[in-house]
Amino acid sequence: MRQPSVNNARAAYVSLALVVAAGAAACGPKDNDANGSGGDSTPHKGGTLTVLNSAPQSNFDPARLYTSGGGNVPSLVFRTLTTRNRENGAAGTKVVPDLATDTGRPDKNATVWTYTLKTGLKYEDGTPITSADIKYGIERSFAPELSGGAPYLRDWLVGAADYQGPYKDKKGLSAIETPDDRTIVFHLDKPEGEFPYLATQTQFAPVPKDKDTGTRYEQHPVSSGPYKVVKNENDGEHIVLERNTHWSAATDPERKAYPDTIDVKSGLDSSVINQRLSASQGTDAAAVTTDTNLGPAELAKVTGDKELASRVGTGHFGYTNYIAFNPKVKPFDNPKVRQAISYAVDRSSVINAAGGSALAEAATTFLPNQKSFGFTGYDLFPAGATGNAAKAKELLKEAGYPNGLTVTLTHNNAQNFRTSPEIATAVQDALKKAGITVKLQGLEDNNYSDTVYNVKTEPGFFLSAWGADWPSGGPFLAPIFDGRQIVKDGANFNTAQLDATSVNEEIDAINKLTDLDAAAERWGALDEKIGAQALTVPLFHPVYKRLVGKGIRNVVISDWTGVLDISQVAVK
Repeated sequence: MRQPSVNNARAAYVSLALVVAAGAAACGPKDNDANGSGGDSTPHKGGTLTVLNSAPQSNFDPARLYTSGGGNVPSLVFRTLTTRNRENGAAGTKVVPDLATDTGRPDKNATVWTYTLKTGLKYEDGTPITSADIKYGIERSFAPELSGGAPYLRDWLVGAADYQGPYKDKKGLSAIETPDDRTIVFHLDKPEGEFPYLATQTQFAPVPKDKDTGTRYEQHPVSSGPYKVVKNENDGEHIVLERNTHWSAATDPERKAYPDTIDVKSGLDSSVINQRLSASQGTDAAAVTTDTNLGPAELAKVTGDKELASRVGTGHFGYTNYIAFNPKVKPFDNPKVRQAISYAVDRSSVINAAGGSALAEAATTFLPNQKSFGFTGYDLFPAGATGNAAKAKELLKEAGYPNGLTVTLTHNNAQNFRTSPEIATAVQDALKKAGITVKLQGLEDNNYSDTVYNVKTEPGFFLSAWGADWPSGGPFLAPIFDGRQIVKDGANFNTAQLDATSVNEEIDAINKLTDLDAAAERWGALDEKIGAQALTVPLFHPVYKRLVGKGIRNVVISDWTGVLDISQVAVK
């Protein structure tokens, strides 16, 4: 797999709030502790759900969206071949049918995937949804003017690498066949056992060709889901959704669609969002957020209030914050130096810098700590909670630095509590105890990503993070450690520039597996094998803490998204 464009790299560290893809970890349903005042009541249809967000829901076109599992607000309008299971905890990491009757039927090599659409599927205008509409929806996602979505299909589909979309190439993609209105067949360049996960992306949403208005389609995309767009102002800053009367719950057991109207208001300050949810006055009593967490100070206040605490939902995302090394830069070409830093790290101080143990969990593995990723617990360079300075000094001496050394750590100046100055300072203080003097180099947000994800400018030692496109080890390990994904003239995420035949071959072997549980075990073993090379120092996994209004019912937080699923929420 080739990890996407820089858009996803930014999504991986820009903000815990910018979560079209927010996910989950080894904690199950017990972590879903938000009730709202009516959380234990039977949910009913009706009413208006208000969504208070920081970031606007921009690019509301299925071709341009980059989501995990179809996203949150987008999945109310766009149905796809498959979708995420809308359940609490680990059960929510499963992929299930959506428009299709099953999650896909592979040939013996997993290079041909066939889907059959359910009967009775209709758009908001009552016209039937066909397999040709799904093919067209995918093809238009290749158009340069509609870029931004997940790019896997350009890599995976036979002959798709140079395709420029249906506006320039009327012939379309021969790798996608539609022998009849209900059948669609995909021909892949290589085995991809995780194709059902990819089919949850909004690029698999049907688009009727005669209703396609190009770059203006986002203003009123034709709905295949339970809600239709009746208002989209200021590029997603204010979106209003109302019921799609032609949506049939009989074909869609995943989305509950309780409210009559969903009013999404964005561009709000995070502190204002949390204040409004806390007060829950007027329409805010029936409000949620899909992108704003409680900060450390806010969480302390909420924890001391029993009623507020009952309205906090806890979730985890498949996401790892880590130190990255570039072994092509001295002294990080020496494995013992990398190991020494691994031993010297004080994870307790790092977690405190990230907001405390309620908002961050210590990490010693690159893979997130949940079963679907193939998590295999290991700690190859045990630093304990506060670092092992003695072991670090011992390794530095073996590496030829008996008197310690001086290095530069590059970080982001953005106050994001992940790659920011607070985390960098915590690392700096810990390494000082081991005789390593750390000079800090802070870069502004855009300059940071442009610098660290470019092989020509990549520093030797910097803070980074990665979030998964779906809950599996594949989109986590392959982009970071597959040597064939090293990009020389663009955004490169294999920052260790690892190109090991044994790793590349194991990635290919796992990708052939359609038994996702078996694949998960292999991803876990590969994670430990790569971890032994000390190419990264895993630091922590984030924890999401979000308030809901006091009138919210039926809070569901899966280990796929890690945040409240608004397709399940009721306000009555």
